[in-house]
Amino acid sequence: MSNNNTSSEHAPWITYRPELKVLDCTVRDGGLINAHQFSDEFVRAVYDTCIEAGIDTMEIGYKNSERLFSKDSFGPWRHCDEQDMRRVVGDHDAASTGLTLSAMADAGKSDWKTAIGPAKDSVLGMIRVAFYAHQVSEAVDMIQHASEQGYETMANLMAVSNITEEEIATVLEAVAPSPASTMVIVDSFGHLYREQIDRLYQKYADAMEGTGKEIGIHAHNNMQLAFANTIEAIVLGSNRADATMAGLGRGAGNCP
Repeated sequence: MSNNNTSSEHAPWITYRPELKVLDCTVRDGGLINAHQFSDEFVRAVYDTCIEAGIDTMEIGYKNSERLFSKDSFGPWRHCDEQDMRRVVGDHDAASTGLTLSAMADAGKSDWKTAIGPAKDSVLGMIRVAFYAHQVSEAVDMIQHASEQGYETMANLMAVSNITEEEIATVLEAVAPSPASTMVIVDSFGHLYREQIDRLYQKYADAMEGTGKEIGIHAHNNMQLAFANTIEAIVLGSNRADATMAGLGRGAGNCP
């Protein structure tokens, strides 16, 4: 047998997609359980584990407003101030660690015009913008601003199971010309079955065709389908998958 045979020739069902990337949102989504009151040691342990495991992106928290989320009631990972992040990760370097750090900014809850400064001055390399359908105009403005500051951006339309297909189509049409690298299917309440993932993936992919955008998947585990639905989206072609350690996350948790 030739030594040049590839693994796909031996086992064609085993393939490697280098474009498939995993985002760990343990601290960000898990923090919804405890008001983001994680210790520095815990966040550092997640950070070190992500690097050791070869995770592509770690979402270290939210970039949300102190006016709405007082520091007296919420931990530092609700705001992701630069000094707090650097206290834990130091002068993080994505190139040497292989890990990009991300924060999520919520439409309507973030002072994004002032809080999201130049990427060259931050340990963050990505901003994910989360929004409801009625907030899409602000979300597109946030994506544009963060992109102009030098960050990779993603668009996370939340609560997709609670809106109509017409509303989804309107959002996709607005996001398509934006600089976001990825449009994420977000099953906020863990309500979706495989057939709905199939339909949504096709709808998202059709709307983003020709834009160069990837389709992402962020699943919740209310029906114990988060892992199965994430795999289904990957099989369909999603190249951006969210997960958390031990499935830690709001409600029933995220994809483990």
